[in-house]
Amino acid sequence: MKQILFATGNARKIAEASDTLKAYNITVVPIKLTIDEIQHTDPAEITKAKARAAYAAAGKPIVVSDTSWEIPALGGFPGGYMKDIGAWFVAEDWLALMARHSDKTIYCHEHVAYYDGHELQHFVSSYKGTFIDEARGRVDPDESFERVVTLYGGQTMAEQLAAGLVASAGESLDHWKQFGEWYRDK
Repeated sequence: MKQILFATGNARKIAEASDTLKAYNITVVPIKLTIDEIQHTDPAEITKAKARAAYAAAGKPIVVSDTSWEIPALGGFPGGYMKDIGAWFVAEDWLALMARHSDKTIYCHEHVAYYDGHELQHFVSSYKGTFIDEARGRVDPDESFERVVTLYGGQTMAEQLAAGLVASAGESLDHWKQFGEWYRDK
């Protein structure tokens, strides 16, 4: 069985990667690293830079993941700036921002990048969601966004987590499947 270091301390991300990659005979070994995350308008560039920084810190082949959000009614906002905006906004801020827009569409882009000091590979999958009109569910205060968006069905991500479900379950793990197919054959 192959192993891959995964630079994250996020239990949900570890579970998603581990559950998906075991089908490819890949064991995920989480490692917590402190790395600076660049700011960029292109979320793929953020993820690639994060993979390079993680490799520099760990000194071994490594994989990272990152999520970005695109709201068409807001010209693609917040894009690559989701991490900072998500920390600043509470659920009610998102609701107020979207209240005057009839298009409540949002796209989640899930990124995975691998770097081994020479080869950089990037994988992405995208999913369509919808803003709702009222916050539902309870999560960590830093994740208020998960209370105002339905992405994988009629429940918010916060409601799914509260029910013990992985918020990005099933078909939403294409980014890890893409990585698994590539890495298995590497």
